[in-house]
Amino acid sequence: MPTDTPLVVGDIEFRSRLIVGTGKYASFEETKKAVEISGADCVTVAVRRVNITDPSKENLLDYLDPKVYKILPNTAGCYTAEEAIRTARLARASGVSDMIKLEVIGDQKTLFPDNEALLEATRVLAKEGFIVLPYTNDDPIMARKLVDAGAAVVMPLAAPIGSGLGIRNPYNLRIIMETISVPIIVDAGVGTASDAAIAMELGCDGILMNTAIAGAKNPMQMAEAMKHAVVAGRLAYLAGRIPKKLYAQASSPIEDMIE
Repeated sequence: MPTDTPLVVGDIEFRSRLIVGTGKYASFEETKKAVEISGADCVTVAVRRVNITDPSKENLLDYLDPKVYKILPNTAGCYTAEEAIRTARLARASGVSDMIKLEVIGDQKTLFPDNEALLEATRVLAKEGFIVLPYTNDDPIMARKLVDAGAAVVMPLAAPIGSGLGIRNPYNLRIIMETISVPIIVDAGVGTASDAAIAMELGCDGILMNTAIAGAKNPMQMAEAMKHAVVAGRLAYLAGRIPKKLYAQASSPIEDMIE
């Protein structure tokens, strides 16, 4: 079997290359079950939308033990660098994590990132010692700028958030992988298991998803499908696929046959 190394972000090592979100589920119980089935050991939590800082209220972390899972707070819902920076600081001050999935959204319709504000926030938070995981578009130039600003990984979208359109531009993802040396984690747009497998076969280091699992008709079955798809895609990448050819080539050439 091809050998592999763990996914490492900053100084944190992950068992699974699948990171899952915790939004859009019917209950915290359903969230917990889906996460367990997915095999993920890292979950992302929206600081502005889910209570993770007030111990007097029901807390998602009561269902996802921080001793078992790496908690990745995110700045979902932030539309300026200032909002995102403040939200990240709140998460760290609450003792959640030094990691932050950094989102600075440009508009409510497309949910595409505001890359200028994202770059500014990355620079500030990296200087403050955060392990910054920025959600960005699939722009190789911006990917390089984010790394130069201190990003620990780059998280390009595969397609718009929640769209389920799959990998729309595999060529840009390949260029990004050639351009930078930090891990590439595809974030947003994955719709089904084959999308996850394709991303991993391209050589991406990991995948982050939420809607694809939580929005499925059967989230538990989809969580398991995604678990296997990420593993299969990674193994296929390590194994190295055969080259594509225009014409057929016999599986058992005549010269190799025994008379």
